[in-house]
Amino acid sequence: MKKILTVSILSLMPALAAAEPSDHAKELAQQFIIVDGHIDAPSTIASAGADMATGEKSIDFDYERARVGGLDAPFMSIYVAADYEDRGGAKARADILIGLMEGVAAQYPDKFEIAYSPKDVRRIHEDGKVALPLGMENGSPVEGDLQNLKHFYDRGIRYITLAHSKSNHISDSSYDENKRWDGLSPFGFELVRAMNDLGIIIDVSHLSDAAIVDALATTRAPVIASHSSLRHFTPGWERNLSDDLVKQIADNGGVVMINYGSAFLTEEANKYSGLRNAAVDAKEAEMGRAMTSEERAGFYAEWAEENPYPFADLEDVLNHIDRTVELAGVDYVGIGSDYDGVGDSLPTRLKDASSFPVLIDGLIARGYDDEAIEKILGGNALRVWEEVEDAKRKRKW
Repeated sequence: MKKILTVSILSLMPALAAAEPSDHAKELAQQFIIVDGHIDAPSTIASAGADMATGEKSIDFDYERARVGGLDAPFMSIYVAADYEDRGGAKARADILIGLMEGVAAQYPDKFEIAYSPKDVRRIHEDGKVALPLGMENGSPVEGDLQNLKHFYDRGIRYITLAHSKSNHISDSSYDENKRWDGLSPFGFELVRAMNDLGIIIDVSHLSDAAIVDALATTRAPVIASHSSLRHFTPGWERNLSDDLVKQIADNGGVVMINYGSAFLTEEANKYSGLRNAAVDAKEAEMGRAMTSEERAGFYAEWAEENPYPFADLEDVLNHIDRTVELAGVDYVGIGSDYDGVGDSLPTRLKDASSFPVLIDGLIARGYDDEAIEKILGGNALRVWEEVEDAKRKRKW
């Protein structure tokens, strides 16, 4: 999800000094391989000229914060906006962003390296560098051509989120009221099988419920939800996963990677924008006209002062992890923070990539042992990736 708030809410957050993580949590963060299913740093580089190595203009993720937090393998999101589907240029946009990440790795070979396999991730971890696996957010760059799919595999893409905020030529989107395919398109079914054959992970985040069911019925390899949370805590919001879909993903051997955006975590935060928009509509009705952009910005600031944004907290992230474990088991949950992708809405105590030891302390307090924590932090994601590679090798020609 991209920049879900139209005004900055960071200044409205009460000062909250996060407790210093325990030595044990810091040790585990450095010992275990931590995989984050979704970080939008490539878009930050493209839009703001951010430097992931120095931290200049970076937002939530950069090298130093990753090292402090013990983050070893953040999947870099090759995000292509939904409107490229109609206006063209999706493939070119994806190639540009991949090139940016290749440039980062080439410029800072002592800090970063593109990872093409779980084996690469483990080697890069041993070398003390940050691995950069690549995931494509939105399948529009495939442009209906399986040769393009092979092109992106050759360039390093190891998962594809089939759709984003609008239904596309592959799949319906959870955000789009127009469910044009009632699930996957005919090409979408073909694409899922081709992804299995190549060894590309199918990512079901952003998809409609029907499309997720179609993908699960078609794939012969585990899937991921790279940055999704649980609908139980945000009733009626299709972007999050229902309890039944969590169980189906687990039955498939996949992993649900919990999103940190506050709107994904609590009903109160999820409804915030709707309440604000309703207040705007009421004010415009009173005025008898639409607000100017300046008036709207002023109204937003005034309204937010009276209605502070209800940030989620570490405990809310832990609640989503706990429920996933209760529904499916500890082998089927991971982390997909959406750092750099959810604006200022990150939960307190988990504001950037340095905070994984804080999460670890929270998991310890909830009763998870070291083995379970290792699975949640990255073991489950690496297991899925390895099983996707196995499915490729077992393809029947």
